[in-house]
Amino acid sequence: MNTLVHTVLLGCGATAVMDAWGIARRPLLGWPAADYTLVGRWVGHMFRGRFRHAAITRADAVRGERALGWTVHYLTGIAFAVALVVLAGRDWLGRPEAGAALLVGVGSVASPFLLMQPAMGAGVAARRTSRPVQARVQSLVTHAIFGLGLYVAGWLLHRLPA
Repeated sequence: MNTLVHTVLLGCGATAVMDAWGIARRPLLGWPAADYTLVGRWVGHMFRGRFRHAAITRADAVRGERALGWTVHYLTGIAFAVALVVLAGRDWLGRPEAGAALLVGVGSVASPFLLMQPAMGAGVAARRTSRPVQARVQSLVTHAIFGLGLYVAGWLLHRLPA
């Protein structure tokens, strides 16, 4: 399988595992499902030149923000799959192992903690939210699940016929 196609499928598969966790976490833990609509709103405002918000929930809605948010969510998953292949090497695709995948998954939590949450008005690592510790734990668990998804998707893709 072409390395680029394999990596795109890896990122989509890992993101789908993360989304399955998003559905399961409400009945299991009472945690709400992630809503990527606000990510779409944030990115939509970037096209208008606005990159930071005091509170993204109070920013004007952007046409197509839900679809844009989900698209950005999957493109971000693909980007982290690229990071895994670059950091672990192309050989990882032929012999996936959990350590590197989990490291990239857990490391990917830096993106919301240091970029998205501050830019959307929640502060670094959600410190301006009403429950910052809960938000941090949810983010960390979700990104660890993404790392697990990288491994599972890599393992499944490796077993597909050539």
